[in-house]
Amino acid sequence: MVAGCYPCEMNARIDDLPPRERVHAEGGWRIAHAFNVSLPGWLVLLPTRHVTAFDELSVAEAEEFGLLARKASIALRQVTGCSKTYLMLFAEAEGFAHLHVHVVPRMPDFEPDVLGPRVFVYMGADESDWLPRDEQDALALRLRSAMATAH
Repeated sequence: MVAGCYPCEMNARIDDLPPRERVHAEGGWRIAHAFNVSLPGWLVLLPTRHVTAFDELSVAEAEEFGLLARKASIALRQVTGCSKTYLMLFAEAEGFAHLHVHVVPRMPDFEPDVLGPRVFVYMGADESDWLPRDEQDALALRLRSAMATAH
């Protein structure tokens, strides 16, 4: 665990996290619903050990990532009705250098002004627009169930 690293702090309490922070937690990875978004289903895949770049992952961690990204995408399509998912990795924000990959549902009704990287309009907006925690928890449980049956 690295002091001042939000993902590491969450990973340290992995057994006590609410569903929104623990859509998945095994195999060296945790999947959480992003906390500061207005788009339902915006997920974040995080390794449970502190790494800051994708090439720092072991082969096993990278393979597990691929399987999880696929399962999360399948679950998002089933649960949210998205047409596909976007996967994005930056890990540049203060306190968030810990590798984390955004898995974002691309909804069929998205207007052109929110396609591709412009989807970030749904993140970090006014806190009053964020998806409420109880809705994140309910969605996380549905996604967890869908991931369990994804092949």
